[in-house]
Parts: sequence; structure tokens; C-alpha cells
Amino acid sequence: MEYQEKKRWLFLGLPLTFTDYYIKEDILTVDSGFLNKRENDCYMYKIQDVELERSLMERIFGLGTVVCYTGDTTNPKLLLEHIRNAKEVKDFILDASEKARIKRRTLNTLNINAGEMNDLDSADLD
Repeated sequence: MEYQEKKRWLFLGLPLTFTDYYIKEDILTVDSGFLNKRENDCYMYKIQDVELERSLMERIFGLGTVVCYTGDTTNPKLLLEHIRNAKEVKDFILDASEKARIKRRTLNTLNINAGEMNDLDSADLD
């Protein structure tokens, strides 16, 4: 499955911008610009978390903003702004990123005790 969405104006949800989002099972691509084109790719296995934001105006016009928190160095917080079918896209990205991590055997771990480790290092253990 794959999605192609276009960033829209918040007013009336008209697709009059020059930003396209291509969401495939293994990669997410943001293509933006009119005169100066910029293409930004992020592999699905690098996406760690996904969030859906919907302001009042976005809800009125049936839009939403999907925020992808990634391990990518160029764009750690990837925004898919003012798109239609935002909940469906968010769910697809969340599922596809999990499958991509399993396929690549990538494990994300968090160091929860990071602050406590400094205290242990400086403690006198005699």
C-alpha cells in the first residue's frame, strides 16, 4: 500500500502548495518547492513515534498534521502538514515503521536510568 498526499492550505483545504508527501512501505519522501526543489527521504525503520495533531480549523476542513519523530539526522521531527486522511496515514506509518524495524532487525532502546547512572558513578561504593 502507498499514499500520495499534498500539503493543503488550511483555508478550505485547497491543494495550492508545492509540497507533496509520498508514503511507501519502506520510505517516506517529502518533495517541496517550486523554483528550488527539495526532496527529503526518511526510511520507515528510522521512524520511532508518530503523532496526529488536528487544530479546530483542520477539523473543520477535514485535515490533520502528522508528526513523525525520527532518528534521522537531517530531520528529527518530520511534519506532514495539513493533509487529508491524516488518521489513516498516521496508522499506516506507525504500522509500516514497526514492520520495517522487524524486517531489518533493528531494536530501539531508551536509557531510562541515564540521570541515575551519573549519581552511581560519583558515589563512594566502599
